[in-house]
Amino acid sequence: MTVPPWVWILTIALITVVFAFDLLVLGRRPHEPSRREVSVALTVYVGLAVLFGLGVLVVEGGQLAGEFFAGWLTEYSLSIDNLFIFLIIMAKFGVPRKYQQYALMVGIVMALVMRAVFILIGAAAIERWSWVFYIFGAFLIYTAVKLAKENLSHDDEDEDVPENAVLKFVERHFPVTQSWDGGTKLRVVEAGKKVLTPMAIVIIALGTTDLLFALDSIPAIFGLTQEPYLVLMANVFALMGLRQLYFLLGDLLKRLVYLGLGLAVLLAFIGVKLIIHALHENNLPFINGGEPFHVWDIPIWFSLGAIVVILGVTAVLSLLKTRKDNRGGGRGREADLDEVSLLGDGHERRQQEDGRDQDGDERG
Repeated sequence: MTVPPWVWILTIALITVVFAFDLLVLGRRPHEPSRREVSVALTVYVGLAVLFGLGVLVVEGGQLAGEFFAGWLTEYSLSIDNLFIFLIIMAKFGVPRKYQQYALMVGIVMALVMRAVFILIGAAAIERWSWVFYIFGAFLIYTAVKLAKENLSHDDEDEDVPENAVLKFVERHFPVTQSWDGGTKLRVVEAGKKVLTPMAIVIIALGTTDLLFALDSIPAIFGLTQEPYLVLMANVFALMGLRQLYFLLGDLLKRLVYLGLGLAVLLAFIGVKLIIHALHENNLPFINGGEPFHVWDIPIWFSLGAIVVILGVTAVLSLLKTRKDNRGGGRGREADLDEVSLLGDGHERRQQEDGRDQDGDERG
Protein backbone atom coordinates (compact mmCIF):
# COMPACT_ATOMS: atom_id res chain seq x y z
CA MET A 1 0.00 0.00 0.00
CA THR A 2 1.55 3.27 -1.15
CA VAL A 3 0.27 6.31 0.72
CA PRO A 4 1.31 9.63 -0.86
CA PRO A 5 2.83 12.23 1.49
CA TRP A 6 -0.13 14.57 0.94
CA VAL A 7 -2.51 11.90 2.26
CA TRP A 8 -0.43 11.57 5.43
CA ILE A 9 -0.34 15.34 5.86
CA LEU A 10 -4.08 15.73 5.23
CA THR A 11 -4.91 12.87 7.62
CA ILE A 12 -2.77 14.23 10.44
CA ALA A 13 -4.20 17.73 9.88
CA LEU A 14 -7.80 16.46 10.04
CA ILE A 15 -7.09 14.44 13.20
CA THR A 16 -5.49 17.49 14.81
CA VAL A 17 -8.45 19.70 13.91
CA VAL A 18 -11.01 17.20 15.27
CA PHE A 19 -9.24 16.73 18.59
CA ALA A 20 -8.36 20.43 18.95
CA PHE A 21 -11.99 21.43 18.34
CA ASP A 22 -13.17 18.83 20.85
CA LEU A 23 -10.70 20.04 23.48
CA LEU A 24 -11.62 23.69 23.01
CA VAL A 25 -15.34 22.94 23.29
CA LEU A 26 -14.91 20.79 26.39
CA GLY A 27 -12.47 23.28 27.94
CA ARG A 28 -14.95 26.12 27.62
CA ARG A 29 -18.00 24.16 28.69
CA PRO A 30 -17.13 21.24 30.97
CA HIS A 31 -20.22 19.08 31.53
CA GLU A 32 -21.47 15.55 31.92
CA PRO A 33 -22.70 14.49 28.46
CA SER A 34 -26.25 13.24 28.06
CA ARG A 35 -26.97 9.74 26.76
CA ARG A 36 -28.23 11.25 23.51
CA GLU A 37 -25.07 13.34 23.06
CA VAL A 38 -22.84 10.33 23.68
CA SER A 39 -24.89 8.03 21.43
CA VAL A 40 -24.87 10.48 18.51
CA ALA A 41 -21.11 11.10 18.76
CA LEU A 42 -20.35 7.38 19.04
CA THR A 43 -22.56 6.63 16.03
CA VAL A 44 -20.72 9.28 14.00
CA TYR A 45 -17.28 7.92 14.93
CA VAL A 46 -18.25 4.30 14.21
CA GLY A 47 -19.84 5.39 10.94
CA LEU A 48 -16.66 7.23 9.92
CA ALA A 49 -14.59 4.13 10.65
CA VAL A 50 -16.89 1.98 8.52
CA LEU A 51 -16.82 4.53 5.69
CA PHE A 52 -13.02 4.63 5.87
CA GLY A 53 -12.89 0.84 5.63
CA LEU A 54 -15.24 0.88 2.64
CA GLY A 55 -13.03 3.54 1.04
CA VAL A 56 -10.01 1.26 1.48
CA LEU A 57 -12.05 -1.54 -0.10
CA VAL A 58 -12.81 0.56 -3.19
CA VAL A 59 -9.32 2.01 -3.59
CA GLU A 60 -7.05 -0.82 -2.42
CA GLY A 61 -9.18 -3.97 -2.51
CA GLY A 62 -10.55 -6.52 -0.06
CA GLN A 63 -7.23 -7.64 1.46
CA LEU A 64 -6.29 -4.25 2.94
CA ALA A 65 -9.91 -3.43 3.81
CA GLY A 66 -10.10 -6.69 5.76
CA GLU A 67 -6.84 -5.82 7.53
CA PHE A 68 -8.23 -2.45 8.58
CA PHE A 69 -11.51 -3.84 9.91
CA ALA A 70 -9.69 -6.64 11.77
CA GLY A 71 -7.28 -4.13 13.32
CA TRP A 72 -10.02 -1.67 14.21
CA LEU A 73 -12.19 -4.33 15.88
CA THR A 74 -9.20 -5.62 17.83
CA GLU A 75 -8.17 -2.14 19.02
CA TYR A 76 -11.76 -1.31 19.97
CA SER A 77 -12.24 -4.49 21.96
CA LEU A 78 -8.94 -3.98 23.81
CA SER A 79 -9.94 -0.37 24.56
CA ILE A 80 -13.25 -1.43 26.09
CA ASP A 81 -11.47 -3.48 28.76
CA ASN A 82 -9.22 -0.50 29.53
CA LEU A 83 -12.26 1.60 30.41
CA PHE A 84 -12.78 -0.23 33.68
CA ILE A 85 -9.36 1.01 34.86
CA PHE A 86 -10.26 4.53 33.71
CA LEU A 87 -13.40 4.40 35.85
CA ILE A 88 -11.34 3.39 38.89
CA ILE A 89 -8.88 6.24 38.24
CA MET A 90 -11.75 8.75 38.11
CA ALA A 91 -13.22 7.41 41.34
CA LYS A 92 -9.92 7.29 43.23
CA PHE A 93 -9.10 10.91 42.44
CA GLY A 94 -12.71 12.00 42.99
CA VAL A 95 -13.06 13.69 39.60
CA PRO A 96 -16.37 15.63 39.46
CA ARG A 97 -18.63 14.24 36.72
CA LYS A 98 -18.61 17.48 34.75
CA TYR A 99 -14.80 17.38 34.42
CA GLN A 100 -14.44 13.69 33.52
CA GLN A 101 -15.08 14.18 29.82
CA TYR A 102 -12.31 16.79 29.55
CA ALA A 103 -9.85 14.61 31.48
CA LEU A 104 -10.57 11.68 29.18
CA MET A 105 -10.16 13.80 26.07
CA VAL A 106 -6.73 15.14 27.05
CA GLY A 107 -5.62 11.68 28.15
CA ILE A 108 -6.72 10.23 24.80
CA VAL A 109 -4.80 12.88 22.85
CA MET A 110 -1.67 12.06 24.87
CA ALA A 111 -2.20 8.35 24.23
CA LEU A 112 -2.64 8.92 20.50
CA VAL A 113 0.63 10.86 20.25
CA MET A 114 2.51 8.17 22.19
CA ARG A 115 0.93 5.38 20.13
CA ALA A 116 1.96 7.16 16.93
CA VAL A 117 5.57 7.00 18.15
CA PHE A 118 5.17 3.29 18.92
CA ILE A 119 3.73 2.68 15.45
CA LEU A 120 6.67 4.40 13.75
CA ILE A 121 9.16 2.37 15.82
CA GLY A 122 7.29 -0.87 15.21
CA ALA A 123 6.98 -0.27 11.46
CA ALA A 124 10.69 0.55 11.17
CA ALA A 125 11.64 -2.57 13.16
CA ILE A 126 9.42 -4.85 11.05
CA GLU A 127 10.76 -3.44 7.79
CA ARG A 128 14.36 -4.02 8.88
CA TRP A 129 14.11 -7.23 10.94
CA SER A 130 11.44 -9.78 10.05
CA TRP A 131 12.37 -11.85 13.13
CA VAL A 132 10.68 -9.16 15.26
CA PHE A 133 7.45 -11.09 14.57
CA TYR A 134 8.81 -13.88 16.80
CA ILE A 135 9.16 -11.41 19.68
CA PHE A 136 5.74 -9.83 19.09
CA GLY A 137 4.08 -13.25 18.89
CA ALA A 138 5.73 -14.59 22.04
CA PHE A 139 4.88 -11.41 23.93
CA LEU A 140 1.20 -11.59 22.93
CA ILE A 141 0.94 -15.26 23.93
CA TYR A 142 2.57 -14.45 27.29
CA THR A 143 0.17 -11.53 27.76
CA ALA A 144 -2.80 -13.75 26.87
CA VAL A 145 -1.85 -16.37 29.46
CA LYS A 146 -1.31 -13.69 32.09
CA LEU A 147 -4.64 -12.01 31.28
CA ALA A 148 -6.50 -15.34 31.43
CA LYS A 149 -4.99 -16.17 34.82
CA GLU A 150 -5.90 -12.74 36.18
CA ASN A 151 -9.50 -13.10 35.04
CA LEU A 152 -9.90 -16.66 36.29
CA SER A 153 -8.62 -15.71 39.76
CA HIS A 154 -9.82 -12.10 39.71
CA ASP A 155 -10.64 -10.39 42.99
CA ASP A 156 -12.40 -7.09 42.32
CA GLU A 157 -11.75 -5.88 45.86
CA ASP A 158 -8.04 -5.73 45.04
CA GLU A 159 -8.62 -3.58 41.94
CA ASP A 160 -6.62 -0.39 42.12
CA VAL A 161 -5.03 2.24 39.95
CA PRO A 162 -1.94 0.85 38.21
CA GLU A 163 1.14 2.62 39.53
CA ASN A 164 3.76 3.78 37.06
CA ALA A 165 7.09 5.56 37.27
CA VAL A 166 5.88 8.77 35.61
CA LEU A 167 2.98 9.25 38.02
CA LYS A 168 5.15 8.47 41.04
CA PHE A 169 7.81 10.94 39.89
CA VAL A 170 5.31 13.77 39.40
CA GLU A 171 3.61 13.19 42.76
CA ARG A 172 6.97 13.13 44.59
CA HIS A 173 8.69 16.09 42.94
CA PHE A 174 5.88 18.57 42.26
CA PRO A 175 3.51 20.25 44.73
CA VAL A 176 -0.10 19.22 44.12
CA THR A 177 -3.28 20.76 45.49
CA GLN A 178 -6.22 18.56 46.47
CA SER A 179 -8.81 21.21 45.57
CA TRP A 180 -10.84 21.05 42.37
CA ASP A 181 -11.43 24.82 42.43
CA GLY A 182 -9.13 25.16 39.41
CA GLY A 183 -11.55 23.18 37.23
CA THR A 184 -9.84 22.04 34.04
CA LYS A 185 -6.66 24.05 34.69
CA LEU A 186 -3.43 22.09 35.09
CA ARG A 187 -1.67 24.62 37.37
CA VAL A 188 -2.97 27.17 39.83
CA VAL A 189 -1.48 29.54 42.40
CA GLU A 190 -2.04 28.42 45.99
CA ALA A 191 -0.52 30.23 48.99
CA GLY A 192 1.66 32.22 46.61
CA LYS A 193 3.11 29.13 44.90
CA LYS A 194 2.31 27.47 41.58
CA VAL A 195 1.00 23.96 42.16
CA LEU A 196 -0.36 21.18 39.98
CA THR A 197 -4.09 20.55 40.11
CA PRO A 198 -5.78 17.16 40.54
CA MET A 199 -6.77 17.46 36.87
CA ALA A 200 -3.08 17.36 35.88
CA ILE A 201 -2.50 14.20 37.94
CA VAL A 202 -5.59 12.49 36.52
CA ILE A 203 -4.56 13.30 32.94
CA ILE A 204 -1.06 11.90 33.55
CA ALA A 205 -2.59 8.77 35.08
CA LEU A 206 -4.94 8.26 32.13
CA GLY A 207 -2.29 8.94 29.48
CA THR A 208 0.43 6.75 30.98
CA THR A 209 -2.02 3.94 31.77
CA ASP A 210 -3.15 3.86 28.15
CA LEU A 211 0.49 3.82 27.11
CA LEU A 212 0.95 0.61 29.13
CA PHE A 213 -2.05 -0.90 27.35
CA ALA A 214 -0.49 0.07 24.01
CA LEU A 215 2.30 -2.41 24.72
CA ASP A 216 -0.30 -5.11 24.00
CA SER A 217 -2.40 -3.44 21.34
CA ILE A 218 0.36 -2.23 18.99
CA PRO A 219 1.99 -5.68 18.55
CA ALA A 220 -1.53 -7.15 18.20
CA ILE A 221 -2.52 -4.92 15.30
CA PHE A 222 0.85 -5.44 13.58
CA GLY A 223 -0.12 -9.09 13.60
CA LEU A 224 -3.11 -8.20 11.42
CA THR A 225 -1.61 -5.58 9.12
CA GLN A 226 1.90 -4.28 8.50
CA GLU A 227 0.65 -1.10 6.80
CA PRO A 228 1.58 1.83 9.11
CA TYR A 229 -1.23 4.00 7.71
CA LEU A 230 -3.89 1.38 8.50
CA VAL A 231 -2.37 0.77 11.94
CA LEU A 232 -2.57 4.49 12.70
CA MET A 233 -6.15 4.88 11.45
CA ALA A 234 -7.35 1.80 13.36
CA ASN A 235 -5.94 3.31 16.55
CA VAL A 236 -7.37 6.75 15.77
CA PHE A 237 -10.91 5.46 15.23
CA ALA A 238 -10.72 3.25 18.33
CA LEU A 239 -9.55 6.14 20.53
CA MET A 240 -12.02 8.62 19.03
CA GLY A 241 -14.91 6.57 20.37
CA LEU A 242 -13.28 5.72 23.69
CA ARG A 243 -14.62 8.75 25.54
CA GLN A 244 -18.19 8.01 24.47
CA LEU A 245 -17.84 4.36 25.49
CA TYR A 246 -16.73 5.49 28.95
CA PHE A 247 -20.06 7.21 29.52
CA LEU A 248 -21.93 4.13 28.30
CA LEU A 249 -20.22 1.90 30.86
CA GLY A 250 -23.55 1.12 32.48
CA ASP A 251 -24.69 -0.62 29.30
CA LEU A 252 -21.38 -2.24 28.40
CA LEU A 253 -19.04 -3.39 31.14
CA LYS A 254 -21.86 -4.40 33.48
CA ARG A 255 -22.69 -7.19 31.07
CA LEU A 256 -19.33 -8.08 29.52
CA VAL A 257 -18.17 -10.22 32.44
CA TYR A 258 -16.12 -12.54 30.20
CA LEU A 259 -14.46 -9.75 28.22
CA GLY A 260 -11.05 -10.36 29.79
CA LEU A 261 -11.10 -14.06 28.90
CA GLY A 262 -12.32 -13.27 25.38
CA LEU A 263 -9.46 -10.81 24.90
CA ALA A 264 -7.00 -13.41 26.20
CA VAL A 265 -8.17 -15.82 23.48
CA LEU A 266 -7.99 -13.03 20.90
CA LEU A 267 -4.42 -12.06 21.85
CA ALA A 268 -3.35 -15.70 21.87
CA PHE A 269 -4.78 -16.20 18.38
CA ILE A 270 -2.95 -13.13 17.04
CA GLY A 271 0.23 -14.24 18.83
CA VAL A 272 0.07 -17.64 17.11
CA LYS A 273 -0.60 -15.87 13.80
CA LEU A 274 2.53 -13.76 14.31
CA ILE A 275 4.65 -16.82 15.08
CA ILE A 276 3.35 -18.58 11.96
CA HIS A 277 4.06 -15.48 9.88
CA ALA A 278 7.57 -15.30 11.35
CA LEU A 279 8.16 -18.95 10.37
CA HIS A 280 6.86 -18.19 6.89
CA GLU A 281 9.32 -15.29 6.55
CA ASN A 282 12.12 -16.88 8.59
CA ASN A 283 15.70 -15.78 7.86
CA LEU A 284 17.37 -16.52 11.21
CA PRO A 285 20.40 -18.75 10.52
CA PHE A 286 19.94 -20.87 13.69
CA ILE A 287 16.32 -21.75 12.78
CA ASN A 288 15.89 -24.16 9.84
CA GLY A 289 19.24 -23.00 8.46
CA GLY A 290 17.85 -19.55 7.74
CA GLU A 291 15.29 -20.95 5.32
CA PRO A 292 11.54 -20.10 5.51
CA PHE A 293 9.13 -22.79 6.70
CA HIS A 294 6.50 -23.88 4.22
CA VAL A 295 3.58 -23.36 6.59
CA TRP A 296 0.08 -21.99 6.04
CA ASP A 297 0.11 -18.23 6.61
CA ILE A 298 -3.28 -17.40 8.12
CA PRO A 299 -5.14 -15.16 5.60
CA ILE A 300 -6.85 -11.95 6.70
CA TRP A 301 -10.35 -13.23 5.95
CA PHE A 302 -9.78 -16.06 8.42
CA SER A 303 -8.40 -13.61 11.02
CA LEU A 304 -11.35 -11.25 10.60
CA GLY A 305 -13.81 -14.13 10.94
CA ALA A 306 -12.01 -15.44 14.03
CA ILE A 307 -12.08 -11.99 15.66
CA VAL A 308 -15.82 -11.62 15.02
CA VAL A 309 -16.53 -15.13 16.35
CA ILE A 310 -14.37 -14.65 19.48
CA LEU A 311 -15.98 -11.31 20.33
CA GLY A 312 -19.46 -12.62 19.50
CA VAL A 313 -19.11 -15.72 21.68
CA THR A 314 -17.67 -13.55 24.48
CA ALA A 315 -20.68 -11.21 24.31
CA VAL A 316 -23.25 -14.04 24.23
CA LEU A 317 -21.67 -15.98 27.11
CA SER A 318 -21.35 -12.74 29.11
CA LEU A 319 -25.05 -11.94 28.63
CA LEU A 320 -26.06 -15.47 29.64
CA LYS A 321 -23.84 -15.31 32.74
CA THR A 322 -25.21 -11.89 33.71
CA ARG A 323 -28.80 -13.08 33.29
CA LYS A 324 -28.08 -16.17 35.41
CA ASP A 325 -26.43 -14.05 38.15
CA ASN A 326 -29.36 -11.63 38.19
CA ARG A 327 -31.82 -14.47 38.61
CA GLY A 328 -29.75 -16.09 41.35
CA GLY A 329 -28.88 -12.85 43.11
CA GLY A 330 -25.22 -13.30 42.25
CA ARG A 331 -22.65 -10.55 42.60
CA GLY A 332 -20.64 -9.69 39.51
CA ARG A 333 -18.81 -6.84 37.87
CA GLU A 334 -22.04 -4.81 37.78
CA ALA A 335 -22.11 -4.52 41.56
CA ASP A 336 -18.44 -3.54 41.63
CA LEU A 337 -19.01 -0.85 39.00
CA ASP A 338 -21.92 0.49 41.04
CA GLU A 339 -19.65 0.69 44.09
CA VAL A 340 -16.96 2.53 42.13
CA SER A 341 -19.60 4.92 40.78
CA LEU A 342 -20.91 5.54 44.29
CA LEU A 343 -17.35 6.17 45.47
CA GLY A 344 -16.91 8.90 42.87
CA ASP A 345 -20.35 10.40 43.51
CA GLY A 346 -19.77 10.29 47.25
CA HIS A 347 -16.48 12.14 46.91
CA GLU A 348 -18.18 14.80 44.80
CA ARG A 349 -21.02 15.15 47.30
CA ARG A 350 -18.52 15.55 50.15
CA GLN A 351 -16.81 18.32 48.18
CA GLN A 352 -20.16 20.05 47.70
CA GLU A 353 -20.99 19.67 51.39
CA ASP A 354 -17.56 21.04 52.37
CA GLY A 355 -18.18 23.98 50.08
CA ARG A 356 -21.57 24.67 51.69
CA ASP A 357 -19.99 24.43 55.17
CA GLN A 358 -17.30 26.93 54.19
CA ASP A 359 -19.93 29.29 52.81
CA GLY A 360 -21.84 28.97 56.06
CA ASP A 361 -18.74 29.75 58.12
CA GLU A 362 -18.01 32.82 55.99
CA ARG A 363 -21.54 34.11 56.41
CA GLY A 364 -21.35 33.41 60.15
